[in-house]
Amino acid sequence: MNREPLVLGIETSCDETGIGIVRGRTLLSNTIASSMDEHARYGGVVPEVAARAHLEALEPAIRAALAEADVALADLDAVAVTSGPGLAGALMVGVGAAKALAVSLEKPLYAVNHLVGHIAADVLDGDAPPLEYPTVALLVSGGHTSLLLVRDLTSDVELLGETMDDAAGEAFDKVARLLGLPYPGGPEIDRAAASGDPLAITFPRGLSRASDMAAHRYDFSFSGLKTAVARWTEQRQAAGEPVPVADVAASFREAVVDVLVTKALAACRDHDVPRLLLGGGVIANRRLRDVALERAAAERVTVRIPPLSLCTDNGAMIAALASELIMAGRPASTLEFGADSTLPVTEIQVAGSA
Repeated sequence: MNREPLVLGIETSCDETGIGIVRGRTLLSNTIASSMDEHARYGGVVPEVAARAHLEALEPAIRAALAEADVALADLDAVAVTSGPGLAGALMVGVGAAKALAVSLEKPLYAVNHLVGHIAADVLDGDAPPLEYPTVALLVSGGHTSLLLVRDLTSDVELLGETMDDAAGEAFDKVARLLGLPYPGGPEIDRAAASGDPLAITFPRGLSRASDMAAHRYDFSFSGLKTAVARWTEQRQAAGEPVPVADVAASFREAVVDVLVTKALAACRDHDVPRLLLGGGVIANRRLRDVALERAAAERVTVRIPPLSLCTDNGAMIAALASELIMAGRPASTLEFGADSTLPVTEIQVAGSA
């Protein structure tokens, strides 16, 4: 294709129905319909509720995206969709819709990796210089905490480490619940921590001891931290003492941020890569961004952060990744692929069976 491709992307890996439209590396529309309020009643994402919400939101979200981009379905050059990883039922809704759309329009279909999509969001930042390779990427969200070495966005992404239990965003939700704060926990912990002392309580830094570093240098674990917060608050309550919510929130947040930034910068040093890209919804946490920028500057590592509106799950990042694949000359996926809740990050595009 000699011109920049016009691509519609569909993202339904969790609780947000994302429809994005890009032309090459230019963002035309980023439409998101969230079912977060429905999940708040349960204190977390319920897969069946998410899948039903996607079914209801997809058609109006597609119409809204087309209207915002001022294009018609017939104008599209390709359709893209998240094949995984994510919630199986939620993914199935998006995959089914994308296949139907591609077949009815007789357009090529690109099934892509959700995590690599978070990296691709960076190419839509028109004010930033082109992404240089290799780069280390730290992706932090409600469902994923991953550390990647990106040698090429469309062909070479290596998993360095990932969470072995709770993702960072999931830990925020659970600790918020312990402290009596509403869902989603990330923004609530942030608000509470604003008036707290991050050094008031020394909470553990998971997989950071010398004995952990050989086998789990780039891996994360937040389950023990969550348990430590629970035990600390229970002891206070058992003693009849008030729980200083602000101090607990600030100290918990500091432990999470410390581990994330320490391991990300270790990866930069070990691989001699002076570049770090931050992605995922938890990057909206100001403390995480501030600490990453401060500590990276001290190590002469350049930090890239996509626009915050593109850090949460969205269809624009999926369209952007497909656009990069098209411009790199990669053929479309077949219709044989399915939803893959555990799709490895090394599989950037799912081609399906020949």
